[in-house]
Amino acid sequence: MNVYDFDNTILRGDSTARFCAYCLRRYPAIWRDLPGQAVNALLFGLRLRDKRAFKQRLLSFLSRIGDVDAAVADFWEVNFSRIKPYYYKVRRPDDVIISASPEFLIAPACEKLGVARAMGSPVDKHTGRFSGPNCHGEEKVRRFREVYPDAWIDTFYSDSHSDDPLARLARRAVLVRGDELLPWN
Repeated sequence: MNVYDFDNTILRGDSTARFCAYCLRRYPAIWRDLPGQAVNALLFGLRLRDKRAFKQRLLSFLSRIGDVDAAVADFWEVNFSRIKPYYYKVRRPDDVIISASPEFLIAPACEKLGVARAMGSPVDKHTGRFSGPNCHGEEKVRRFREVYPDAWIDTFYSDSHSDDPLARLARRAVLVRGDELLPWN
């Protein structure tokens, strides 16, 4: 099987950031929280807040959106074209996608791509609250082994060395830079 990161690897850009921007344009009620979000970003930037807490606070706007499933579906109608062309050339039926983005956000895109198994950060789509660890770094390995305890990864694709732990499990790892596929170093 091949395993992929999602943001900036299969998708051009970061799905969470793009979804937040999309929702800001579509749901004016969430503008009221911009000062709180600015403080959240400042605390994260100063390393006074960890990534999971930052993302949880960022996604708290979900409580102000009535039908999150419809918002996600509309988001992918606009953003699905951001899937990188290389993926269509290398995809396989047994592909697995593991992302730090919320699972509820990436799952519809993965389904549309024909990827049966997508793992992401466990986030409640109605509140933005995490029900488990941020799916990042070593957590990706733990999640992968939980589902596929004895599986071998043929090729792993990612845009970031934060995925070194998962890359070490692969027979081959590929670094994705824009549309270029480079050797993992």
